[in-house]
Amino acid sequence: MATAAVTRSRLGILPMLVLFCILLVSLSLMSDATHNSERFGQLYSWLLLINAIGLVVLVGLIGSNLYWLVSQYRARAPGAKLTSRLVITFVILAVVPVAVVYYFSLQFLQRGIDSWFDVQIEQALDDALELSRGSLDVRLSDLLKLTEKIASELAEMTPALVPIGLYDLRVRSAAVELAVFGMDGRIVASSSVEGTNIIPHRPPEQALLPLEQGRSYVALDPISDVGLHVRAVVPVTSSKPGAEPLTLQALFEVPERLSTLAENVENQIVRYKKLAYLRTFLKYSYMLTLSMVLVLSLLSAVWAAFFSARRMVAPIAVLAEGTRAVAEGDYSTRLPVTSEDELGFLVRSFNDMTRRLSKARDQARRSQQRVEGQRAYLETVLGSLSSGVLSISDAGELRTVNDAACQVVGIDLSGQLGCRLSEISARHEFLEPLLSLVEARRARHVLDWQEQVLLFDSSGRRVLMCRSAALPVSEESSGGQVVVFDDVTDLIRAQRDAAWGEVARRLAHEIKNPLTPIQLSAERLRHKYLNTMPGQEAEVMDRATRTIVQQVETLKEMVNAFGEYARAPKLQLERVDLYELLRDTAALYEGSTLCIDLDLVEPPPLLNGDAGRLRQLLHNLFKNALEAVRDREDGQLMIRSRWVLEAGDRFIDLSFEDNGGGFSDEVLERLFEPYVTTKTRGTGLGLAIVKKIVEEHNGQIRAQNTEQHHACIELRFHAEAQTGLT
Repeated sequence: MATAAVTRSRLGILPMLVLFCILLVSLSLMSDATHNSERFGQLYSWLLLINAIGLVVLVGLIGSNLYWLVSQYRARAPGAKLTSRLVITFVILAVVPVAVVYYFSLQFLQRGIDSWFDVQIEQALDDALELSRGSLDVRLSDLLKLTEKIASELAEMTPALVPIGLYDLRVRSAAVELAVFGMDGRIVASSSVEGTNIIPHRPPEQALLPLEQGRSYVALDPISDVGLHVRAVVPVTSSKPGAEPLTLQALFEVPERLSTLAENVENQIVRYKKLAYLRTFLKYSYMLTLSMVLVLSLLSAVWAAFFSARRMVAPIAVLAEGTRAVAEGDYSTRLPVTSEDELGFLVRSFNDMTRRLSKARDQARRSQQRVEGQRAYLETVLGSLSSGVLSISDAGELRTVNDAACQVVGIDLSGQLGCRLSEISARHEFLEPLLSLVEARRARHVLDWQEQVLLFDSSGRRVLMCRSAALPVSEESSGGQVVVFDDVTDLIRAQRDAAWGEVARRLAHEIKNPLTPIQLSAERLRHKYLNTMPGQEAEVMDRATRTIVQQVETLKEMVNAFGEYARAPKLQLERVDLYELLRDTAALYEGSTLCIDLDLVEPPPLLNGDAGRLRQLLHNLFKNALEAVRDREDGQLMIRSRWVLEAGDRFIDLSFEDNGGGFSDEVLERLFEPYVTTKTRGTGLGLAIVKKIVEEHNGQIRAQNTEQHHACIELRFHAEAQTGLT
């Protein structure tokens, strides 16, 4: 684009020079016509045509430039506004002085032409003409009298003496030539200066006409090859009888200076008369020519304004385009240097700037690629870790977080990047123990530590094992710390379950063996001594032995329950329709005070599990719900299901919500541990066995209180839909 702008500017020089030459030719022709009216009349049409052509060409060039400027202005092209202002400024600077000069030139032209035809000058010319004519008439009258005197002297001479006397008369009269002609025009005698002309000049016919009327002839006549002379023709009348009438012609020389002056006066008067006749026409012609020259000058100035403005703005427009390219990220732009002035220096500085920017961008891009490579490597490493990782800046702001950390805390922390830890803990209160610990250690400038943290959320208690390490301080990093934590809740729970299993196994082994002898001994005492004892002692014996037997049975049930909890499962896996199993189990409780409401989504799920163990799981949940609402007349158990698609796998979620009193905070924390119960009677192994059965089927279980403080147990199993997931 820059090259095109420079080319357009250079192409504008040729028409500008051509039009300037046309202007000079017009002025030259006008100057020549001012001094020669005949020349003006000949060249006026050509002058008008040349100026008209120049006007048309200039108007076309200016129109094209104006159209270009308007289109550039509407398109908001770089430099369009500046070009418009420069053109307007140049035009004003050109029009104002030219208009003033035109006005005064027009006034001067009108007054100057009027001054040519002043009345006094015209009267002076007439007086000079009359004066010259009067002086010439006196001279002619004197020469005519002299000629008539010579004629009278010739009339007294005999014909034989006329040739001899004619010479003397010529010498005395200072005539150039004297000639005597007869009636038939023959030459009687002649005498000329030094005999230059043997044959005298004959008088013209207009000189002989006055003689026929009895008058003499005298006038200035041009003589061929000799110039202007005074010609006097008079009759020679002799008093002698029978004498032939003769005609005398005398030629007198006119002084050269007098002849020249007379001729100039006559020519100037004739020229003046012509100019006076063409006065109005010349005035309008000169005014028109001056106006056309003015228009040519103005249009040339406008064209020069366009040319100069475009030439001045072209580097600025090129710089604007280059700046726009740099703003868009193109640092490879190099602008052509077309001048050695300040604008050229600016263009060179711009090229140097883009060169440096390009170099800096390449370096930054390489550095960014290295940083992104390291970041991708770090993200890959962090993403593959099962431990949660948080990096915290020196100002206490969350800098990075991996997916494992979000999974452990159950919150997407990627949207919290850049937030302070206090702000995050205010949004998520259950994270307050962890974040407060980090803040407290950071406030004491202790960045390397290890500690166990307890978190409580809707799913219960979580145990996190946290470790912190300080990050190094460098030019690219301001330090901070990295916190790594693992959710050891399941590990601790598994250890606790294993311990309870060992306890249950030992209890079943150590307690079950003595129970049978105790029960047999009590029954033997009862059968042997009950009938032989008096009434009151027999009653005591009966009550005591019955109590021993009943408590032994209770202990046996407890030992069997513990044994069942501790016994390793032997699952008989098969395809189980979970909805059918739910409906069959719920039908067993139709006669109870518990109203069971099933809200099951379609299609039915198919589980790969042990139907007996799953039925035992459902019985325990139904029994717990029945115990929870035993004091309510409107006891209700709501069972809902929903399909969940997670990480490409399908799961079925079951929620068991009763309208009882819910779980206390102390119980909710240890709900699935053995021997934890809210009932006055029972072993506390129901939910522990439920959890164990869920884990045997690779499921998940969670307990919580609803907003109405009702107990809710949620189960999740990996399942398949019978007819496809909808």
